[in-house]
Order: sequence, then C-alpha cells, then structure tokens
Amino acid sequence: MPEIGGQTAPGFEGVREAFAANLAGGQEVGAAVGVYLHGRKVVDLWGGVADPETGRRWERDTLQVVFSTTKGITAACAHLLAQRGELDLDAPVAEYWPEFAANGKERIPVRWLLTHQAGLPALDRPVTPAEAIAWEPMVTALAAQRPFWEPGTDHGYHGHTYGWLVGEVVRRVTGRGIGTFLAEEIAAPLGLDLWIGLPESERHRVSRIIAPSYDLDALAAVDLDSLPESAREVMSAYTDPTSLTMRAMTVITPMPNHDDPAEQAAEMPSTNGICTARALARFYAALIGEVDGHRILSSETLAAATKEQAGGVDRVLRVPVRLGTGFGLPTPDAFWYSPTAFGFPGYGGSLGFADPATGLAFGYVMNHIQEGVPDLRAAALLDAVRTAIKAHAG
Repeated sequence: MPEIGGQTAPGFEGVREAFAANLAGGQEVGAAVGVYLHGRKVVDLWGGVADPETGRRWERDTLQVVFSTTKGITAACAHLLAQRGELDLDAPVAEYWPEFAANGKERIPVRWLLTHQAGLPALDRPVTPAEAIAWEPMVTALAAQRPFWEPGTDHGYHGHTYGWLVGEVVRRVTGRGIGTFLAEEIAAPLGLDLWIGLPESERHRVSRIIAPSYDLDALAAVDLDSLPESAREVMSAYTDPTSLTMRAMTVITPMPNHDDPAEQAAEMPSTNGICTARALARFYAALIGEVDGHRILSSETLAAATKEQAGGVDRVLRVPVRLGTGFGLPTPDAFWYSPTAFGFPGYGGSLGFADPATGLAFGYVMNHIQEGVPDLRAAALLDAVRTAIKAHAG
C-alpha cells in the first residue's frame, strides 16, 4: 500500500482507497485531493513523489501548477469586482482599457472576454515567454489585435490570451495585478495556499512537472482519410500549424515552461496558478457557501456567473463545450457533470469544481501530466466521493 498522508471524514474512507489505487497502479507520480461538503472539509489526502530527480516526497504543503484550472480563479476575481459594483461586465472593455478599442474592438463587452467570445484566442505575432512574463508586451499586442471572427457571434477557447485579457481589466479597475488582488482579497481571508505569481519564499514547496513525450513523426504520419469525419476535422486542426487551433496554442512561442521559477513568479492568469488541492477545494467551497465565516461570491452573483452563455462546438478546441461567464460548465459526457456543476479542468488532469446543488467542492492536483489517453484518476476519486455522499444521505 502506498504511503498516503492526510485524513478523511468518517464514511469517506473509500476516497483514500481510490487514491491509493491510483498511486499503486502507476497512474500517479505525486498527487493530492481535497473535498469540502457544505463548507466542511471531508477529504484531505496527498502522496507520492513531488520531485523524481531528488526523491522529494509529496508533503502536506506541496504546491502544484494547475495550468488552465487557473481560469476559474481568474474569473472569480472579475466577479468579485462586479459584485462590489467596481466592474460592469456588460460595459465595453475600452471603458476601462481605452487602448483595447483599436481595430474594431470598441464595442466588445467585458463579458465576452470571460466567455471566450471576443475573437482573440491568438495573435498575428506570437510573444516570447519573456514578453509574456513582462505582462505589458502581451496586453499591448492584444489591444492592437484584430479579432479573428466577429465578436459575439461565436466562441473559441482563449487558452493563453484569456488571462491577460481579464487580468488587464482587473489591473485597470483596481490598480493591482491580478495576482496581488487574488492574494489580498480572496486567498488571505480564507487562508489559501493559492497564488497567481508565486512568492520566492514558497518556491521550494512546488512539485516538479512530469510532462509527456510526443512522437511528432508518428502524429504527422497519421492518415487523416482513414479517420471518421469528426476525428479527421479535429486531427487536422491540431496538426496544421496555420489553423486557428494551433495559432491559439502557440500564442507564446516557444511554449512556456511552468517549472521555470521566473514563470512561476510571474502573473500568467490563464495557466500558472499554483496551489494545494486543499486550497483549491476550499476556494470552490467558498464560492458556493460560507467557509469559516467567509464567502467569496453571493448566491446571486454565482448564479449569474454560472449561467450558460455559449455552447456547441468550440472554434478552437473543435469539440463541444459549455461556457458560463468565466467558469467552465461540464458537458453531459464529462465525469464531473451535473446540471449545476461549474469549475475548470487543467492541462494534464488537474480539476477544481463545485456543485451548489449538493454542496460539493472538489480539488485535485498532480504532477504527472497525462494526455492522449483516457485519464481516469480524478474520475475514480470523484466516483468514490459521490458514493460516500450517497451513503451519507441514505
């Protein structure tokens, strides 16, 4: 049996068993899972190896980069400002960020930045990692960029650009970078180990990312004509460097390296959130209710934020999606689906979400990136959580 740290509330022992099975089966290198139910922590587990190069174990306070799971955190910052009356989601972006009006963008509302409807998933000229870290070159390029489609008429995943678009609005409204706003207004009151822009003092706690290796020659050799039409369309988008899909994925060229301390210290609000699973679950718990006397968003604000704004085949991802205002809404085939669930998954497997109908808040982080194969790690954990909840309710 793998060595596992942490606790489960009575009745949730099955989650520990599922977590142990993931580790024992080799699906994990290091990972953690946190669960809150109606504002009370019921699962807090961790185990495995944080850094295979040194053998450092995954400990209670180990931190992990969560890639696009960051987007839900970024969205909460914007909604908190809207709740306070400092930001109007239906006002033009240019009202807060005048330079953004260039190239026909003067009427784009803030809301479309959050719903991936602004037509800005890519740039005519990609930026370098150093430019992305510096912030200003990225927002200057986005302000000047002409949309790739008529804004508001379609949706396409703003995988990288989302964070700078929303983050710059937060900066213009508050005078603070979004990482500072998050730290002061959300993380500090709740005591969250959660950052966009990691302090140097916490760097030693971060787990090392174990990324997959790609056989690009094999990918290029795939006979597209042999695939079903739907798969052919997706594969074509992901293998054509001129497609909008690939242009959106290569906004930052070369690709960012989130193991780089400089990138971890920067504010990259689409992809470089760093946290524990416990903090991620507690964050979502505080979105749907009170946690130790603190709540981030009111029930009215949350209901508006999680109402579906766009759906159908995504222009960039080329698969069906459902979008709230900044939060992802699972499609019925997603393992974390419920009609009222909202959250955001991250590249390689991380996931943070909540379901206000059941009071469930879930956070899962890991360092072993899985791609191209069915990833059942978080699904197995969530299945055990739901089984425990049903037994408790019964």
